[in-house]
Amino acid sequence: MNRTTLSLIAAATALAAVTGFAAATSGGTDDAPAKAAAQLPVERSSLLCPTPGQSDLAETAYTSYTPPSEEAGGTDSTAGKAQLMPVESGPSDTGDDKDKAKKPETVVAPKAPGKPATGEASGADAPALIGTADGALAPGWAVQQTTTVEAGTGRGLLGLNCSAPDTDFYFPGASTAEERSDYIHLTNPDSEAAVVDVQLYGPEGAIKSDVGEGIQIGPHASVPVLLSTLTDKPYTNLTLHVTARSGRVAAAVSAADDKLGGDWLPAATDPAASLVMPGIPKDATSVRLVAFTPGQDDADLKVQLATSSGKIAPAGHDTLHVKSGMTSAVDLGDVTRGDAGSLLLTPTDTSVPVVAALRVTRGKGADQETAFIPATRDIGARATVADNRSKGSTLALTAPGATAKVKVTASPGDEGGTATSKEYTVKGGTTLSVPAPVPDGLKGTYALTVEPVSGGAVYGSRMLEEKQDDVPAFTVQTLPDDRGTVSVPESEEDLSILQK
Repeated sequence: MNRTTLSLIAAATALAAVTGFAAATSGGTDDAPAKAAAQLPVERSSLLCPTPGQSDLAETAYTSYTPPSEEAGGTDSTAGKAQLMPVESGPSDTGDDKDKAKKPETVVAPKAPGKPATGEASGADAPALIGTADGALAPGWAVQQTTTVEAGTGRGLLGLNCSAPDTDFYFPGASTAEERSDYIHLTNPDSEAAVVDVQLYGPEGAIKSDVGEGIQIGPHASVPVLLSTLTDKPYTNLTLHVTARSGRVAAAVSAADDKLGGDWLPAATDPAASLVMPGIPKDATSVRLVAFTPGQDDADLKVQLATSSGKIAPAGHDTLHVKSGMTSAVDLGDVTRGDAGSLLLTPTDTSVPVVAALRVTRGKGADQETAFIPATRDIGARATVADNRSKGSTLALTAPGATAKVKVTASPGDEGGTATSKEYTVKGGTTLSVPAPVPDGLKGTYALTVEPVSGGAVYGSRMLEEKQDDVPAFTVQTLPDDRGTVSVPESEEDLSILQK
């Protein structure tokens, strides 16, 4: 066998190992049936947390959690590694002692699946964080960033699930109104610069701006962009579209209001014909729906509220027309009227993809606070949310179609406690809102995982609240599938490809 043939075989073997490129057949024949793909735990996860805030009064807590998984090593502390570090530090050690001496300290360093790990930061100078997890700590890894601001613009409770990098994001619900200070935070996890375009869409369509084109994000860097610098006049309701020309970024909007507090506006789920925004609090005093369709066709949508007893149409707002390329907004008022619910959007006729989010307000007068609920994916195989406390965590679960049963597990606390699980049944077309289960003997903060047991698709969110004097400070995080597993085709080597 000559050297060229050996090189070809080595290359083919390496390609099969990395990408699964091998004949997914029983005997290498063209007519043999393909083997079913297996769902295996992911081996590496990346999460990025933006700069916590612009206030010197900001106090930020980070909570990291990976659900235990027997397939990924159970709770074995030696089977993986994870860390959250300031973006300036870049990737892991290069081996240069001088570089190691300059490396900032790790903010959060989880030790094992099944137990939360925490960290903290103070003030306006706290940096953005870049995180990586591998081995047993990678599948379903979740990090919550929770910031408390006691006074000033954007005061309140600001919460965000740190997110994975991507190339395309929509943010319905952004604003450049005079009372708002909205920033889009763009964080690059990679060793090459990323180039990003930021486009705003108002009630009359795209807002022309050269400032938002070709924004460069350096390697392992984070850049906040004030949205009001991208337009010559204020707009109350906007949709923000972020696309990466090259590289990839994590993106989130920090929204701060002079009077109504503030929170993080996460990216909405990908454009779809039907959308779910779960977990409007029962005591919401005002709810605003913002929707946008990125395609060439207008969208006509049925608007429904899934309550504890079934679906109803909000008075005077049972339908919504969204013009192509334009942002539509409607104020639904105190739509829940003492009964927590979830907003459902479905096409009245032709299916047209849309994106949407809710701005939710609690409280009255000078004691109001806001949060955002973007349209989200369903829970899927499992969803995870970190940073829950002994009091103030409320779980909302919605089954838009068939009745479903789910299992909710409360992890041990970061300082102690014993995990506990409870099953809930969510009737079709309703929203179930319950206090989150608490682990026995809880000390510190804990995480929740939600797993379907039977029935139809379930959507969810977790509201975290605390009192700040008379302000009902709160934040809402949705519960999409944590993507802890990946589909891997079953394969075997087929060296006959070298002869084709």
